[in-house]
Amino acid sequence: MEGNEPKNVREVLRQLAQPSNVAVYSSDKLLGEVEAVAAKDDEEREQNELDALRRKPGLRPVPSRELGAGVQLTPWEVLHTLGRATALARRGAGRGLAEHWGCLKYSQALEGTLGTFMALSAEGRDTADYYKALQSDELGVGFALAVAKHVLARRYPDHSVSIVPADAALRAGFAVTGRDSGVSVGYRYRPQYFAEVWKPGRPSRVFPIACKGNHSGASASHTQLASAAVHADAVHIGGWTDTPALVFSTELPVDGPMTVHVLHARGNGGTLTHPAGETRDLDKELDQDNIFPGIMPPARDGENPDSVPGFHIEADHFAWFQHVLARTGAAGLTAFAGDAAATVPYLTARQGRKRYEGISHAAIGSVQDAEHEFLGIPFVGTDHVLRLNRTRVEAFSGVAEDLFEHLAKRCLTHYRDEVHARRSSWPTTTWDDDWDGPVSIHPDGSVLALRVLPERDCRQGNAPVCSGSR
Repeated sequence: MEGNEPKNVREVLRQLAQPSNVAVYSSDKLLGEVEAVAAKDDEEREQNELDALRRKPGLRPVPSRELGAGVQLTPWEVLHTLGRATALARRGAGRGLAEHWGCLKYSQALEGTLGTFMALSAEGRDTADYYKALQSDELGVGFALAVAKHVLARRYPDHSVSIVPADAALRAGFAVTGRDSGVSVGYRYRPQYFAEVWKPGRPSRVFPIACKGNHSGASASHTQLASAAVHADAVHIGGWTDTPALVFSTELPVDGPMTVHVLHARGNGGTLTHPAGETRDLDKELDQDNIFPGIMPPARDGENPDSVPGFHIEADHFAWFQHVLARTGAAGLTAFAGDAAATVPYLTARQGRKRYEGISHAAIGSVQDAEHEFLGIPFVGTDHVLRLNRTRVEAFSGVAEDLFEHLAKRCLTHYRDEVHARRSSWPTTTWDDDWDGPVSIHPDGSVLALRVLPERDCRQGNAPVCSGSR
């Protein structure tokens, strides 16, 4: 806001494309604070005769070499990351608004300039109290996943990094809640996302990610990280407590820069190594499994203890789980591009396949019927028209046309081969002069763009376009 007047919409668009630093904090001091909070919580639970919580063991600060000189992002890139992450999130019946375009409500929530640290804008600080928890939760997802990709790309520079929603992936093999068919896991703790670190034809390495956000300050982040450690430990891939993980809490203060607090467990597991004869054809539809819930601790004194609650991906399911991650990731991309028909084959029934079957209505869903060229690359996808400070603006989300063609033809192996080969060649420019607005292109071939709606699209004959989704 400028006085009592809303910002000029073009100034808003320019700010969305402005790179700024993101404060990332990971240290021995942070680890000590989190361990102290966890110990106090464990003591209180024991006094109240509550079950003890399992927390991710071996948490450590992220090495400075993996954070590099710092993390620099644009607000639009953060919103792109959030939009991609929530495309399969089941956040509402009106997918096109509640899920697909949920990130757009934060278009004026962040600000920063080159050489400064990103912070909440005046509009972001002015959010009503009962929406602040939602705001910190969702923006926390965007920042956490953007930092996770930065860290893992530096750790594994010759690999690609894909973010997959954990609920969607786990439902391919488990009854995650009592509403799912099968024997329910009956455990409310679980990570929100998996990071799949992969190369074509090689076993993937998987990192559970638990992320939270708050407006309350560093002490709240310590509490959230102690809680995130419980969520991260709910999935074991391979050996007992040997799965690597990342836990995040993003502090979004009403004054001063935001800070992403992060710890990690290195772990020796999480690699989906399997015999060559068990390698899955990624182009084939995924078979839904029914894995009995529970994690089996190692034997003690020759006796097998009882299982503990959670999700256990053991060696005989490694090839299957790599198939799950690849197919679920593809579903997220086709959903982000607005193509329900292309999304259906990549999901199982329990993952929500039926939600994408049938005819999508443009007013409540998202429809892949638009194409644009950004920074010299043709993209296909879907668009949405909304008002930003009284001015109509057009948002577009999609996938590079040639890559989307592979996905639509169910040639997932070909898509992954090509997108991996091109992972370092995508434009990094944050503004497209021909489009006249901010643009974010990710290494997975997806794009999110925003501009003032051209006047010709608001003239008579095209007026209905301006009332909602196309």
